[in-house]
Amino acid sequence: MIQFGAVYFALVSPEPPSTATAEQIRIFKEVTKPLVLQERDSIKGKTLREAQKTFRVTDVNQVVEPGTYLRVHVHPKRFPRCYEIDWRSRIIAVEESYVVLDKPAGTSVGETIGNIEESCVTFATRALGLTTPLMTTHQIDNCTEGCVVLARNKEYCSIFHCKIREKKVKKIYLALAASPLPIGIIKHYMRPINVAPRLLSEDFIKGWHICQLEVMECRKIPWPTIVVQDEYCIEDCGWPFQDYAYECKINLLTGRTHQIRAQFAACKAPIIGDSMYMAATIAEMINPGLNPFGKYKKDFDCESEKETAMINWIAQHGKEPSVAIGLQACQISWDDDEHFYRAGSPWWSKSANFPKMVEECNEVVRV
Repeated sequence: MIQFGAVYFALVSPEPPSTATAEQIRIFKEVTKPLVLQERDSIKGKTLREAQKTFRVTDVNQVVEPGTYLRVHVHPKRFPRCYEIDWRSRIIAVEESYVVLDKPAGTSVGETIGNIEESCVTFATRALGLTTPLMTTHQIDNCTEGCVVLARNKEYCSIFHCKIREKKVKKIYLALAASPLPIGIIKHYMRPINVAPRLLSEDFIKGWHICQLEVMECRKIPWPTIVVQDEYCIEDCGWPFQDYAYECKINLLTGRTHQIRAQFAACKAPIIGDSMYMAATIAEMINPGLNPFGKYKKDFDCESEKETAMINWIAQHGKEPSVAIGLQACQISWDDDEHFYRAGSPWWSKSANFPKMVEECNEVVRV
């Protein structure tokens, strides 16, 4: 568990969560009494806040004194797909200051709270035989594949963060949607709460963040075969099977978490395999007005009614996809295309007869 990064400690226990039992609260009060803390040399000269700061245990021989707070994540989120990937083949570029990786779906770019082992940075570092671990500069969802930039040092990590803030980094995505979308800019407003699912409104709401993307192309292609869906663990989300899907090329204008997934779902064109947002789209199509922020939203007599409707709308969303969805960060560039990189073919084009199938049905969709 220590090797996985699942064990944390603090000199003094932080405040118990609201879910703590009476016994846990009793123990907390016992070990954090001022008279007890005064006897501990390790916290002398530290404020209580400093002493309650948690750190990851990195050494199996680390000594902890009585009264030390320990937290063990006994069921850390796992990413078994890391062991199935030929990581060397996923490296797009190796430069002096950074590495560009074609991230596989079903993996985490960087460490998670209880798992530092199963991540892209760890496996890419090993594949390249680097002595200094790579570092994350930006994130894409675990279920998304495609281009990510990993820094080789802290300096470039800061440089790339700055480029993102100054909007000097351009990201192009491919999304496989269940329905066609019109060419042009799509705009929504996202609730400023950092939990999934991300809620969107078509109308401006004070304090909500603007979300914009540009659909550059939308072409009709074959719906992925069952064999390909099974290989990439694409979840059956209840959407009726169709002969065709719609591959959209997207210029991401704002980079909100889950933005493309949530915006496509809000447009009744959910991404194939997206068990979280497709479930809500289906529910709204069956019962228009279910989404309190959607096109057919109802008028509410009071704020509590709207709050209840929002809770019900959140409940219509499914769980996070386990492996892949129809979304690829297909291209990344910065400094006016001075640095320009493309990912390989998306998973849905991996069928042997895909080119022929596309040729038979390929057409630009105009909605």
